[in-house]
Amino acid sequence: MSTTTPTTSPAHQVPGLRLAGLTKSFHRRRVLDGLDLTARPGRVYALLGPNGAGKSTTLSIALGLLRPEAGSVEVLGRPFDQGCLAHIGASVNGPSFFPRLSAHRNLAVHAHLTGTDLDVIDPLLEQVGLAGAGRTRAGAFSTGMRTRLALAMALLTDPEVLILDEPQNGLDPQGVIELRDLLRALARSGRTVIVSSHQLGEMARMADDVGVLNRGRLAYEGALEGLADPDDGVGLENAYLALVTGTGEQR
Repeated sequence: MSTTTPTTSPAHQVPGLRLAGLTKSFHRRRVLDGLDLTARPGRVYALLGPNGAGKSTTLSIALGLLRPEAGSVEVLGRPFDQGCLAHIGASVNGPSFFPRLSAHRNLAVHAHLTGTDLDVIDPLLEQVGLAGAGRTRAGAFSTGMRTRLALAMALLTDPEVLILDEPQNGLDPQGVIELRDLLRALARSGRTVIVSSHQLGEMARMADDVGVLNRGRLAYEGALEGLADPDDGVGLENAYLALVTGTGEQR
């Protein structure tokens, strides 16, 4: 995954994504309970939490796939509507593609639907590490290659806000490093990058900001260094466990 030279985002920019007072229940079980979340341009935001904490529900509401019972969603300072989706690239709930089509053809279909120039496809395949597999049928892809294709789809429209659910799934160690470098470069170029993940060690290397979701609310939101040493993945694990289970050691 290659990157371009990034630029610094102005500090005064409005949040790329702001969630306020989100409440959502399923079968009388409260999943989100007045959730507030703010992710800013120029930074990678790691959304952490145990299984069932509401991470996928949060991202689905942010994308308009679910409707909250209460609360609001803003994208780049604008109340969410369908027009906001033009500014968002996302990969949630696993890769979605046409298995009989090549990677290139899959992206061409999405380009047609979004009005994107087809000329961006080949550079994008190179950017995500699929330059040599663009003509390969997507159904024959490995898990890691499918993850790369999903990332390419998310980046197709050059979005200002990028939302990714477990984007490291299936990647080998080199792929994880390349993904980290790419997402950090995208953030430094001014985009808002939001990553939901269980890989705490990798998030310690990638994230600028962290939100720890527990029992429907953020037990912590802020800069990574306010929670743990950015160079110490074990420190983040301990702080995380202290917040969600009451064990471990928090700074």
